[in-house]
Amino acid sequence: MKSTKGIAKTKLFIESLMIFLIILAPFIFKSHEYVSEDPEASLNLFGFIIDNNGFPNLQVYIWYLLGKLIPFYLLIIWFFTSKQWWYHIILIPICMYAFQLFENFYSDNQYIDTKNALWILPVCMVIIPIVYFIRIKLYDKHVNGIDLEAMDAELKMLQEKERLRKEKEELKSKKL
Repeated sequence: MKSTKGIAKTKLFIESLMIFLIILAPFIFKSHEYVSEDPEASLNLFGFIIDNNGFPNLQVYIWYLLGKLIPFYLLIIWFFTSKQWWYHIILIPICMYAFQLFENFYSDNQYIDTKNALWILPVCMVIIPIVYFIRIKLYDKHVNGIDLEAMDAELKMLQEKERLRKEKEELKSKKL
């Protein structure tokens, strides 16, 4: 089992990395300006060759990709660090950007960012009711003052009282 000091160091490292990625976001986004505008140019990045992929030139393609990747990773950081009750709703724009990137990399279509709303629909159909149900429970508890757990406990107590009353009546009827 990890020591408290080791856990604190790991947490500090992860939080520092996230802060560093957030600070770097505008600089990473502007990195497309350092890519060639030549229509025939390509980029070898860690063994992956990136060409213009149907865009006028590589610079425009990198600009488009960074316009999707930067919000995508910032939303992921937000999702994993949020302590709000509604943080699951952040999954919807995360899925939207993920599907847009997937469509760009694996689609042969000439047009991009067109059909990804249909891919997001099943995700929305699951996430939205869950978040709405959580909201209703919180609204009832904090605004209307309805504590469902307290109500359940009270109902169980009343059922137990009723059961004991019936047992008492049965015992009385047997004695007579």
